[in-house]
Amino acid sequence: MIGEPLFSIGPVPWNPPVADDFDGLLIGSANAIRHAGEGLALYGGIDVYAVGAVTACEAEKAGFNVKAVGEGGLQALIDGMAETPLKLLRLAGAEHMTLDPPANIRIEKRIVYRATSRELPQSIADQLADGGIMMLHSAAASVHFSQECSRLNVSKANIQIAALGPRIASAAGAGWAGVSCAHTPRETAVLALVQDLCHEHS
Repeated sequence: MIGEPLFSIGPVPWNPPVADDFDGLLIGSANAIRHAGEGLALYGGIDVYAVGAVTACEAEKAGFNVKAVGEGGLQALIDGMAETPLKLLRLAGAEHMTLDPPANIRIEKRIVYRATSRELPQSIADQLADGGIMMLHSAAASVHFSQECSRLNVSKANIQIAALGPRIASAAGAGWAGVSCAHTPRETAVLALVQDLCHEHS
């Protein structure tokens, strides 16, 4: 297994609104906690609603109380809270999903980080020439990896895609040897999927 970052993550300047105006923070990525900077400290007394376990862990390390942890994305998380009137501050990346909150949940958004794409090294392209399995964790990563394969003349027909979820798989486009999704959007599920794919082609 080889790890290669497709993006560099960095902070974006932002103006933190008054903490007392909100019932909690809505966090869709651990990067929001890592890169929100000094402004994050203003919200230490309110709960965090986290998209998943990794994000929840990062919030807890930063001293927050995690009120709820999702399993199927932010939309599923807020849909599951539809019975509770809430005003949430969403800390997000420059590229993020649009949410359709229930009527009794109000969301205000601030962009606190940005992902900048990185070129795939030729050394990785050379290793992919004979095929392999690529784990993809975001729709942006799927699109960028596909573009990099085209730029480096890497045959998609030799590569299997193991995606964290259906939207990510769809963003990869066509032409791959196969595209599969984890049964649940968790890292352990993606690793289990890769293991199954390896067994199928061993």
